[in-house]
Amino acid sequence: MSDANNTIESSVVALVDQENNNIRLDRFLAQTCNDYSRSRIKSLIEQGLCQRNHLIVRDPSTSVKEGDHIELQIPKAKPYILEAQEIALDILYEDEVLIVINKSAGLVVHPAPGNEDGTLVNALLAHCGDQLPGIGGEKRPGIVHRLDKDTSGIIVVAKTEQALTKLSEDFASRNIDRLYLALCWGILNPAKGTIEGDIGRDPYDRKKMAVVKRNGKFARTHYKTLEIINPAISLIQCKLDTGRTHQIRVHLSKEGHPLVGDPVYFKRIPAIAKQLPPEQKNAALDFPRQALHATFLGFTHPSTGKYLQFETNLPKDMQSLITKISVNS
Repeated sequence: MSDANNTIESSVVALVDQENNNIRLDRFLAQTCNDYSRSRIKSLIEQGLCQRNHLIVRDPSTSVKEGDHIELQIPKAKPYILEAQEIALDILYEDEVLIVINKSAGLVVHPAPGNEDGTLVNALLAHCGDQLPGIGGEKRPGIVHRLDKDTSGIIVVAKTEQALTKLSEDFASRNIDRLYLALCWGILNPAKGTIEGDIGRDPYDRKKMAVVKRNGKFARTHYKTLEIINPAISLIQCKLDTGRTHQIRVHLSKEGHPLVGDPVYFKRIPAIAKQLPPEQKNAALDFPRQALHATFLGFTHPSTGKYLQFETNLPKDMQSLITKISVNS
């Protein structure tokens, strides 16, 4: 399949069963490959690293059929050098010590195996010039907190060591205000409430996080239903008291209301989806990322002591999905 077989680390081979007949190729592989995000799988397909019945397929939206033989090749991680790259940024605020950005979905915050470049850090190195390198570590200069690759929204980055230290302390001591908007499956009852549960590594799948009884960290998420989009999907607001890895995604999944499009914590089509017309159901099931947006961030400026707050609207992809799945659509 590949012109350079020595660059391939492993292969995933799967046979399409009756339950997955006629679904998208990238969705089928996301359900099959727990170790890789749907966006990562989509990228590999587009690179020509996937075969359907021994023929290369490059379109992630291709429908698979029962009995199809699917093979996905996983390339070896390449060593990477942190370098400046000109990547457009949606800058909400900037001064001499920090920068606030509205991160787009699909943009990785800092380099890691599988995402060696094209990250927010690469973009910031180009934007900030010689100011950023060395702040906070070789591969994560200035990064105070992070958003998952496929979560969009507001993130603050420090441009000095002093700012990094102060902002990191504020995040650790929960002196940061954060609100998220999310589309989840089902209608929460009560419509407003709090979810608590220690979060740690899933004992059955180390690639995932889970609510655990041992060796977890305390986590609390406040939620409020903003709108019932249709009988199967709600728009909710989440406020974090803590900032654990995948916190909102894990808590809502544990409560039986996983995020729309979540490639890790939403694996089975919920029964409630059957209440939707086929067009609405397919639009929701085919949404290519977790429908989660960091909409509000408030914090104390590390130099001036002034409280700053930033707010953004839902990104276009989530707005478009809401339009497609609304009761009156």
